[in-house]
Formats: sequence, structure tokens, C-alpha cells
Amino acid sequence: MTATLLTLLSSLVWWVLYSSIGALFCALIAWVVLRWCEQGPPVFNRVYMACLLWTLLGVLMVAGVAIHVGNVRPPYGELLHSSLLRLVLVIDMLVGVVLLWRLIPRFDQRRIRPASACLAVAIVMAIVFGVATSVGVT
Repeated sequence: MTATLLTLLSSLVWWVLYSSIGALFCALIAWVVLRWCEQGPPVFNRVYMACLLWTLLGVLMVAGVAIHVGNVRPPYGELLHSSLLRLVLVIDMLVGVVLLWRLIPRFDQRRIRPASACLAVAIVMAIVFGVATSVGVT
């Protein structure tokens, strides 16, 4: 019982740690894109918070699909060809757009435009997929 509890606690700590590291890279990319789209700097703390929530939810959803498919160890070719993963990634991108749009103010304290949030999410996902495929996750 104690070992199971410690394993669960350790998994939660690593989930938050890895998600926060990933969210930092996503936030840096999204901040640059939003600064360009909105022609002014958005608040970085809010960009990071939106990306952290987005990353936490995304990791949970992808891990759930990996467990459902039964492919939790490399190579991830079967997981990447799963139609369920594709659906979850579309939902993940929609969640990312909503979080960025709702949580990030512009420099004039209005919300960023939904189109800017869509572009930021698209560029973040394109860079993440480019890095993932070049590293050899497949």
C-alpha cells in the first residue's frame, strides 16, 4: 500500500515537473507569436499559465490514449497511427486555443483575438511535432 502511494505521488510530481518544463518552451514560442500578432507584448506570466494548463491536460490526454492503445514504451509508431490519438490531439489544440484566448490579456488589458490564439497553438504544435519526429520518437 505504501509503495503504491509513493509511486502515485512520484508520478504526480514528475507529471507536473515535465509539464512545466514543456510549458516553458511552449510559452516562449506562443509569447513571440502573440507579440507579433497583437503588435504588443502580452503578459508572459499569463501566457505561461495558459501553456502550463494546456500542457498538463495534454499530457493526461495523450497518456490516457497511450494506455488505452497499450503502447506506453518506445517505439511509438502504433500510437502515432492511432485515430484516437489524432482525435485527442485535435481536442488538445482546441483546449489550447480556448485557454490562450481566455487567459491572456493584451497590453491594453483586452483579450487577445481568437485568431491569434489559433495561430500560436498551430505554430507551437508544428514545432513540437517537428522536434518529436526529428528526435526519433517514431
